[in-house]
Amino acid sequence: MLSRTGRLRARHAGHPVIFFLALVGVLGVSASGPLVAATPSVPPLAMAFWRNGLGAVTMGTGALVRSRGIRRWPSRSEWRYCIIASVALALHFACFMVAVRLTSVAAATALVCLQSAWIAGYQRLRGSTIGAQVMAGMGLSLCGALLITGFDVGRSPEALLGDLLALAGGAMAGAYTLAGSRARATMDTGSYTTLCYALTALFLLVMTWFAGQPLVGFPAIGWAGIFTLTVVSQLLGHSIFNHLVAALGPLVVSMIILLEIPGAAILAGIFLGQTPPVWTYVGLVLILGGLMAVVRGQSGPVVRGS
Repeated sequence: MLSRTGRLRARHAGHPVIFFLALVGVLGVSASGPLVAATPSVPPLAMAFWRNGLGAVTMGTGALVRSRGIRRWPSRSEWRYCIIASVALALHFACFMVAVRLTSVAAATALVCLQSAWIAGYQRLRGSTIGAQVMAGMGLSLCGALLITGFDVGRSPEALLGDLLALAGGAMAGAYTLAGSRARATMDTGSYTTLCYALTALFLLVMTWFAGQPLVGFPAIGWAGIFTLTVVSQLLGHSIFNHLVAALGPLVVSMIILLEIPGAAILAGIFLGQTPPVWTYVGLVLILGGLMAVVRGQSGPVVRGS
């Protein structure tokens, strides 16, 4: 028997508006890696700061207009989960946006999308039971990750470092998704995304200062890349998934985000001319297939617990 939340999510999943939002969200996040790789004039941490800062201002303005200036102050629990989500999101962006400068967009995207497997691992640590299908899917994804990173060992140290950063970025993305789903249980999308993006920008500001990266003084093409990344990937990507996670749940959203893997590879091939070695694509397919098994296994009764 499905819980009331499960029944609501199942009904939402078939709604045309939900399908359209998911499609737009996938296109938005798929463009993230190619846009970052195509804007070398802007340091990665600075680019992450601006996409979150501008995203917070945009979402906050819209939320205030819709509520006519009347907003509920977040509870202590909501603050806690928002802070956890924001720290994880800041580290995710820092890892991923550096990774796409060091390795191929296809490899970085595939490895960072391992967040579904990380979510399953986190839930196992919290006492959930992991079924055989989930374990098999995690093993298949791990083989794909090892194939990609193993090949990059011989390709260049920079590519290997990019792979490792992408893996870390996936772990942080999983933590962000789980913490965000807890906050979104009682917060509307506008309030959550505004607070989360603002806190993430603050953490990235500190990281940028420690790294000594500039926040201004970029050429016009650099600012164009920042604004495009903010609109396409932040507002039409992450913000949409922040809304969908409450309706569909973190694991279903993570499965939808898997479409970012082929999407980013196709965009990088078309606009950046990136053609990674064939083994990268074999690893990509293994990761995609394994993560689909993970999420399908998690969506059924094989995983129980909080």
